[in-house]
Amino acid sequence: MKRLFFLGLIFTIISCASDDAQNTEDPQTQDQDPTFDFSSVLDIDFDNLFNYSEQLIPVYITKDNTPASNMINDEVATLGRVLFYDKNLSVNNTIACASCHKQDLAFGDDNSQSIGVDGVTGRHSMRLINSRFSNENKFFWDERANSLEIQTTMPIQDHIEMGFSGENGDLGFEDLIAKLQTTEYYPDLFNFAFGNTEINETKVQNALAQFIRSIQSFDSKFDEGRAQVPNDGQPFPNYTTEENQGKQLFLQAPNFNNLGSRISGGVGCAGCHQAPEFDIDPNSLNNGNIGNANGIGTDFTITRSPSLRDVVKIDGTANGQFMHIGASSNLATVLNHYNNINTIANPNLDPRLRPSGIGQQLNMTQEEMNAVIAFIRTLGGTNVYTDEKWSNPFIN
Repeated sequence: MKRLFFLGLIFTIISCASDDAQNTEDPQTQDQDPTFDFSSVLDIDFDNLFNYSEQLIPVYITKDNTPASNMINDEVATLGRVLFYDKNLSVNNTIACASCHKQDLAFGDDNSQSIGVDGVTGRHSMRLINSRFSNENKFFWDERANSLEIQTTMPIQDHIEMGFSGENGDLGFEDLIAKLQTTEYYPDLFNFAFGNTEINETKVQNALAQFIRSIQSFDSKFDEGRAQVPNDGQPFPNYTTEENQGKQLFLQAPNFNNLGSRISGGVGCAGCHQAPEFDIDPNSLNNGNIGNANGIGTDFTITRSPSLRDVVKIDGTANGQFMHIGASSNLATVLNHYNNINTIANPNLDPRLRPSGIGQQLNMTQEEMNAVIAFIRTLGGTNVYTDEKWSNPFIN
């Protein structure tokens, strides 16, 4: 009996100490019941969230740059959706991430230079479609961000883009955190996503990255055909003769003579844009465009590219300007660029574009160009442009 009494006493003491420790915890880190009526601001059903974490991914898609520390879950991705569309993330409440990454353009931009709070950017905003499905972990055209998480807050902290740079009189990121803390819906949203109301840069980065990685497109004509064959190189039964010809040209490497002129084979697009994700090879260097979007100066450092999926819609309409300089919205212009590469004054030109040290001459015929363009059009889906889970959640 004494043994049972002392065990009970010890249990009581431990329980009381535990309760006292919980009661002295910072109230900002405790779970709190929602106090804000989200329905007055957001068109989100918090009891029936959209599926971000368990979306269908084809078995032939194997690349995934999601870190184990930031796997997608529906609550955090929902917060990311709100942050992505919220203009409060800019200093003057005029620019959101979605201002330059528009759903109806596969989350790309139709301006050759993207517009920020204090002018225009030096580079064109790239599409965010299928950002997750790539071997390349770095982001921005010049790969200055080592992960998508890091990338998400760099535009916010840019003087031109969203303005919280903390330099030359700008407010800093800590001012944005204070702003979010006093924005009536964010404490409860962060509590909903992370289990406490604390707001910091890491949580903002993780939420935005989860939402962006959730944006996927696998309902294209390419996917319909790829599901019916054992590998990318097989003719697709749902393709036209021209589309299969274009696919073969895209996937097959060219054979050059000692003057850098193609004499046989394909045109080698897949050397850098690897099927079936059509992501950029991490080892790719400069693509031969050495200008800036503003046409001033040179830029040899460009190495990144978004996936070629949904570079155009199925009707051939471009999802914004192409390449970092926003050179054109015409695929023929892009093919003409690669058809005749100039190596002059470009020390960073990718070796695949200068066989034998000479800029490649692909010598594509008009028939071949038309076939490649027809194939690229098959990479466009339909769902991504209208799916509500990636749309603006704000009521007004």
